[in-house]
Amino acid sequence: MRKESLDFLKRLLKTPSPSGFEQQIQKVCKAYAADFADEIYKDVHGNQYHVINKKAKIRIMLAGHVDEIALMVNTIDDNGFLGFVPIGGVDSAVLGGQRVVVHGEKGPVPGVIGRKAIHLTPANDRNKALEMHQMWIDIGAKDKKEAERKVAISDPVTIDAGYQELMNDKIVARALDDRIGAFVILEALRLLKRRKINVAVYCVTTVQEEIGLRGATTSAYGCNPHAGLAVDVAWATDHPRGEGSRYGHTALGSGPIISRGANINPVVHKGIVAAAKKAKIPIQPFAAPRGTGTDGNAMQLSRGGVATAIVGIPNRYMHTPVEMVSTKDVENASKLIAEWITALKPNANFIP
Repeated sequence: MRKESLDFLKRLLKTPSPSGFEQQIQKVCKAYAADFADEIYKDVHGNQYHVINKKAKIRIMLAGHVDEIALMVNTIDDNGFLGFVPIGGVDSAVLGGQRVVVHGEKGPVPGVIGRKAIHLTPANDRNKALEMHQMWIDIGAKDKKEAERKVAISDPVTIDAGYQELMNDKIVARALDDRIGAFVILEALRLLKRRKINVAVYCVTTVQEEIGLRGATTSAYGCNPHAGLAVDVAWATDHPRGEGSRYGHTALGSGPIISRGANINPVVHKGIVAAAKKAKIPIQPFAAPRGTGTDGNAMQLSRGGVATAIVGIPNRYMHTPVEMVSTKDVENASKLIAEWITALKPNANFIP
């Protein structure tokens, strides 16, 4: 991966972006895309559009959501400890003992998620995952009054877990779901800027996916595309207890995952597979028999319907602070999208 792209990826992964609080991450995306997008703008919902070749007749939407699962302060007790509730699909089993950052109006406040020590836990309860109301956030405050000078009810909270490079082109970070999808589509746009294309491309870094595909619903209506790709993570099963025989065999480093099923337009799917074959880009097929839990589901159902497909980045340990992907898959996904769009004709028809 080129240095400028890797630096951008690191900034994406270091910038917190809980669902409903995506303003800072959109600034990071805008700064990067300013070098190659013809136009960049936001809508009232917070979605950000990065556009090239806007005057073309056929409009293509690329979607990658920038929000992440997180927590929200919902109580402050007399001793200054914070109660919290989830933003999105948080797994309470991975929370105890984590370092966190509370994003207060006056700036970030570090803290930890506390729980009763194992020594004080009855033996028959020690192997049970705690529910969220059995934990708390400790920012070190001596009482409620001191805590309230730093944080407030409804402040978002993110896990304080950083970016790490591992062996064999693998990287680890929180929020790769789906910051990596946003990275892929912006990289695809950068590649397309140097090519002659026949279609308009609306690269949308969407918001609030983790709480109901909300940003994709409004942005797909807003740019009214003829076809679109949602780029999101997809579970990898190449690990102990992955159960590939049950959930499908998918692996890091083996290429983007290309879904086929009810959420996928047959014409777009065929074009993506053909582009992968022509460019010798490895892909992994995936069975998706119904609507998916991705932006692609909202895009497909927008207005009179959008010809939609989904490109998945294989991801181990989804919805934990140690999500893992391969940069080979990431680069291949961007290349594949650029190849597919480059091959589109000015009068492209996506009706099956």
